[in-house]
Amino acid sequence: MHRASRPLKEDHQVPQTLDAAAVRNWCALALEALGREREEIDAINVYPVADGDTGTNLYLTVESAAQAVEAVFAAHETGGTEPAAADVVRAMAHGALIGARGNSGTILAQLLRGMADGPAEAAAGPAAEYGSRLGPALRRAAELAREAVAHPVEGTILSVAEAAAEAACATDPETGAGGPPDDGTAVRAAYAGARTALDATPDQLAVLDRAGVVDAGGRGLLTVFGALVRAVTGEVPTPPPTAFRRRRKDAVDEKGGRPDGPGGSGDHGRHGTHVGCEDTEGADPHAAADGPAFEVIYLLEAEDDAVARLRRRLDALGDSLVVVGGDGLWNVHVHVDDAGAAVEAGVEAGRPYRIRITHFGAAPAGPAPRPQERAQRAVVAVVPGEGLAKLCARAGATTVLARPGEAPASGELVEAIRRAHAHEVVLLPNDTELRHTAAAAAEQARAEGVRVALVPSRAAVQGIAALAVHQPDRRFDEDVVAMTAAAGATRYAELAVAERQSWTSAGVCQAGDVLGLIDGDVAVIGVDLAATSEAVLGRMLAAGGELVTLVLADGVPQSLADRLEAYVRERHLAVDTVVYRGGPQSPPLLVGVE
Repeated sequence: MHRASRPLKEDHQVPQTLDAAAVRNWCALALEALGREREEIDAINVYPVADGDTGTNLYLTVESAAQAVEAVFAAHETGGTEPAAADVVRAMAHGALIGARGNSGTILAQLLRGMADGPAEAAAGPAAEYGSRLGPALRRAAELAREAVAHPVEGTILSVAEAAAEAACATDPETGAGGPPDDGTAVRAAYAGARTALDATPDQLAVLDRAGVVDAGGRGLLTVFGALVRAVTGEVPTPPPTAFRRRRKDAVDEKGGRPDGPGGSGDHGRHGTHVGCEDTEGADPHAAADGPAFEVIYLLEAEDDAVARLRRRLDALGDSLVVVGGDGLWNVHVHVDDAGAAVEAGVEAGRPYRIRITHFGAAPAGPAPRPQERAQRAVVAVVPGEGLAKLCARAGATTVLARPGEAPASGELVEAIRRAHAHEVVLLPNDTELRHTAAAAAEQARAEGVRVALVPSRAAVQGIAALAVHQPDRRFDEDVVAMTAAAGATRYAELAVAERQSWTSAGVCQAGDVLGLIDGDVAVIGVDLAATSEAVLGRMLAAGGELVTLVLADGVPQSLADRLEAYVRERHLAVDTVVYRGGPQSPPLLVGVE
């Protein structure tokens, strides 16, 4: 195909062992599943406050991990080699570390690091044997995650991780009572153990019991384990319900707390309830309304001894302290009243960078400096070529360039929304594969006070159609509806060249064949770009249409556009044709019919 591509998840051959391909697929499946379930997980984030960001934080963390994994495979492809499974897990852990969001994402990064470090014989073994010690690797992961949290609390992601590890270890003949090592058995057991522990979280945290939900971070971790089961065995585990029937109602007092245990009157934290913070998964959730005013997060390059001193100093400064990492690179997360002191402690320990400070409290009294005036409304569009970027920019859109084989991350979309500097933003992802990424970016932007609407455009030509009807002077909802309708009414196609022999919905193609994809599925296989393009156009116009949009890559001759325009004129007199140049990075030909 035109785009350099990784093996599709649907084409992945289930390995029945945690080899490099399975780890890669695990990461991709976890990202896809968290994208689907992000809003559901966000909705049950009920303590210490209902911030509704746990699912989003986990998605963004795994997104960073997936990018690191793909970079490892891309590096090996240039040399014609395959990475070892342990190397892929290490890349996954490193990507999660540098991209971790919130405490839940930070703890997930440490869990992955524990799996990567694992028992020495597992991490150092050949690719095919990595998963044979999955239980001990998960146990080490759970231990590292608990050590990373200054004041762990039961009924959180930590409890779920430990239960998964113990269940997996029970299948290992060297650590439990099971039979011969089997990766499929181990991952199924880990998932079952995690699910049982998740169901028990409301009995461990009163705030979950009162809300009638399970722990959000644990729910997200179960999604990650479900993806692992699917990657290794090909089975799709049944996800648990997010809510549960309130049990042991008599154990909850009139004020909603338990007489003993976390959250009850007998268990108070040192600093009081946090206000307006991100999810503090695994950390002590109890306290008073005068909690720390700032959340401080940074990456830190430092030696182990310096980090040990840093932990002690930050623990004295605030709470919700989580420090994860190792081998000289750490991710530090803490809530404090003195943000400067927290950063200064990092400077004394090593080199902090990517520093983020968030104020939890109310806005300061008195007039604030007047910021640059925001526009009322803007459009942000993802486009596959520089020519289309210029076209959309002329129409007033802020653009994000999608590089071949490398889809933009949610962080790039958030930055584009910020650059648009508007109160209201319409986001056009223009790619089916970006739907979850765009949704996560929209959620982040909304948390920053921007009203964002996501138009589910699946191709660049749909984005062009949506942009053509955009009217910033009408009501936001009306504008979004009109743009969504225009995108949905545009059928789309792409002409690309097959990179290898493959089975398609239109039959078997050979390397070098021209493929005509209509609405995402291969509909025509040919050997000539012009003839295949005509066949695609004919199929699309058979259902009617008033306007054909052609987007040609820079390397495609103008004669193709002339031939296709003539084809449309001769066979469909009432149909108009417009032609654009997509730029050097766009596919050979994009077609839209509306």
